[in-house]
Amino acid sequence: MALNILLVDDSSVMRAIIIKTLRLSQLPLGEIHEASNGQEALKVLDGNWIDLALVDINMPVMNGEEMINKLRQNPATADLPVIIVSTESSETRKEELIQKGAGFVHKPFTPETLRDAVLRTLGGLDEQKAGDRTL
Repeated sequence: MALNILLVDDSSVMRAIIIKTLRLSQLPLGEIHEASNGQEALKVLDGNWIDLALVDINMPVMNGEEMINKLRQNPATADLPVIIVSTESSETRKEELIQKGAGFVHKPFTPETLRDAVLRTLGGLDEQKAGDRTL
């Protein structure tokens, strides 16, 4: 049972930090896919099984909020668990994203904070919710 994760952030440095943090978090990791904006992320989703998306808000081409809107409109991805990983400080904006079914982790974060957000978002890890799935 391993989690396939899609990491969406326009900063390659931040993607590397998040990947390192995920590896330190003791979560069962499978494949980690990367995209630098929401449009690239949607293409990754077309060809790969993803259990969880970690998404920045502020990105060029297609931002995180637009990406979440597209996910929720598509029956194939409508239920994909999403966690926003951002420096966003506006409580109103965070609440709007949470209402769209996204979790939230504020940058900077610790491996434990990220792990806890993943577990909270997925409702714990079991074979019904993560891993052992095929396209």
